[in-house]
Amino acid sequence: MKYLSLLPLFIPFFFSCGKGVSQQQDELYSRHLQQKILLTVINTPVPDDHAQLNLLIINDGQDAERFRIKAITDSLWKAKAIKPLVIVAVHAGDRMQQYGVAGKPDYEQRGGKADHYDDFINNELYPYIKKKSGVRKFQSFAIAGCSLGGLSAFDIGFTHSDKIDKIGVFSGSFWWRDKDTKDSSYNNDKNRIIIARLKASRKKPDQQYWFYAGAKEENSDRDKDGIIDVIDDTQDVIALLKEKNVPAANIVYKEAPQGQHDWPYWSAELPAFLLWAFGR
Repeated sequence: MKYLSLLPLFIPFFFSCGKGVSQQQDELYSRHLQQKILLTVINTPVPDDHAQLNLLIINDGQDAERFRIKAITDSLWKAKAIKPLVIVAVHAGDRMQQYGVAGKPDYEQRGGKADHYDDFINNELYPYIKKKSGVRKFQSFAIAGCSLGGLSAFDIGFTHSDKIDKIGVFSGSFWWRDKDTKDSSYNNDKNRIIIARLKASRKKPDQQYWFYAGAKEENSDRDKDGIIDVIDDTQDVIALLKEKNVPAANIVYKEAPQGQHDWPYWSAELPAFLLWAFGR
């Protein structure tokens, strides 16, 4: 396969020097969010056949260095372990308002702009990436995120299963709820927003899912079953996907006994995710 070191079409968005992975900064004004969104774009050398390119959108792009995205991607590319790939890491704006579940704020009214962020990803960023890269359809289109960014990635990915075929969630905030647990009427099934949405959905998506949770991320255990919430919540999401006839082979769940809720632990799992999503 031949790779182009420089394509005029890709300036300044996608630009590859030599045989390594390149990184660029870009920005895109969003009508839906009414602000400029910063982007960190990381890409492998570009194949002659642009249709062989894969796309990954990652939330919390402002932490791309802490996630070690470029270093890990470069290492896997040099090892010939992954397919041609464009990663667009989206810097968070008003994170606590733009991330969440679209159309349903939590009990503290956080996530009120999650629907606008969904519109930005689907109607503005995705067309922009296709135009800049000269790709009509990517070989694979994945979305991923960590913590609240993971909840956002799952919600967007599940909603747009017609476009997005893979979802990666690192320590997803699936606890996101519309009622405080201190409220006597709180119900674990009804008030966890993404759980309620999955239960109500008739969608049977043709997607693949990758989940990670660490056993030492927190001490919270709502149902007092001896399992921390981040693990319980993730397993509940997986169970609902299986109820929708998602094959077990399409779901990967990784649990780290020493895993904590922080970037070093998520970056340690990033190679496994990239190999799962884009491995040769």
